[in-house]
Amino acid sequence: MTDNLAKRRKAFRACMDLRDAMILPGAANALTARIIEEQGFGAIYVTGAGIANTYLGAPDIGLVTLTELVGTVSAISEITDLPLVVDIDTGFGNSINTQRTVRLVERAGAAAMQIEDQVFPKKCGHFGGKSVIPLEEAVSKIKAALDARENANTLIIARTDVRAIHGLEAALDRAEAFIEAGADMTFVEAPTSYEEMQMITSRLSVPQVANMVVGGKTPLTSQADLARLGFSMVLYANTPLQAAMRAMSDVLGVLKAKGDVSGVIDKLADFKERQHLVGKESYDALEARYKID
Repeated sequence: MTDNLAKRRKAFRACMDLRDAMILPGAANALTARIIEEQGFGAIYVTGAGIANTYLGAPDIGLVTLTELVGTVSAISEITDLPLVVDIDTGFGNSINTQRTVRLVERAGAAAMQIEDQVFPKKCGHFGGKSVIPLEEAVSKIKAALDARENANTLIIARTDVRAIHGLEAALDRAEAFIEAGADMTFVEAPTSYEEMQMITSRLSVPQVANMVVGGKTPLTSQADLARLGFSMVLYANTPLQAAMRAMSDVLGVLKAKGDVSGVIDKLADFKERQHLVGKESYDALEARYKID
């Protein structure tokens, strides 16, 4: 498994160097990861907001613990060979805490980790009322993350939320400081126009992340346009979750109102599809292999 992870990390780094706007849907659990892989995507984003929403039924306001995150990453890594980009929020503390976070999350199967410069407890990047830590502290945490990784191809993605607080120029300045500190990629969160996204990729030298949030502050932009701008990674962090939330509400609303699901059968995965998505065939094969006569 260690050799496979090393190859996966090296290949993923090469993909990011292409700057062709690779789309990463977000997964907050292993089932979502299986569906992402089934649909043919090349990598998965392990979303902190999604874990907060799904696992805790809470908003993205810094409530997820490191233990909960590592458990989720481990479960997803167990069932997929796709590279995992993991949202580690603020690193769960200072530079020392960040080092422990990086070690644990990397060992759980991450190919890349995204660390941000918000004050703990952090907030969703598209919420109001955010605050950031001093630049010197943010740089220290990035250096700590780089020192902690065991594989040089494990990417450290440095995110800044300064755009919403002090404007784009300040965010670009901060991202440049992160690059100077050694960050493999940077992520300027919540630009508010196509022109701002163009400025990000024009000015910053390392591969960049675009975050497509339905209802968020950044205009939804096609993969083709983002590739033309030179973005490497395009996050649809909670699109699968949003789809599932709407589908569950619709179907359960019908069940409550009518007492059965006959009118919404077409919205349900049938029994065979469900067993396929959770890999029952592979478990049947293992059961047969290890059966005691």
